[in-house]
Amino acid sequence: MASEKFIKNSENWEELGGGVSRQFQGWDNQIMMVKVKFEKGAVGSPHHHFHTQATYCAAGKFEFTIDGEKSLIEVGEGVYIAPNVLHSAVCLEAGILIDVFSPVREDFLDGTAISYFGDKK
Repeated sequence: MASEKFIKNSENWEELGGGVSRQFQGWDNQIMMVKVKFEKGAVGSPHHHFHTQATYCAAGKFEFTIDGEKSLIEVGEGVYIAPNVLHSAVCLEAGILIDVFSPVREDFLDGTAISYFGDKK
């Protein structure tokens, strides 16, 4: 189970609604990288998952809340989210986040949950 070797910017964008879209950037059983575009004002609702997550802000400005602590994250900065920790984000300036998950987010691949909008289970 793995993605294609090369992923081009214009391919495979998935519209999630609420001003959010994503593109898988590469994955296998151990790791997944996802590029996520947010329009200004879009919200990643509070949610949690068992995956470890690291996120890099490639564009825009976001207010993250992780385990009750808020911080402004701008271009070139990142966040670490431990497994099962409640977290959310509000897009203050249209932007792009690069999310890395370990292990792979199988729920993203099979469509059972879109955690950006809260747990759907």
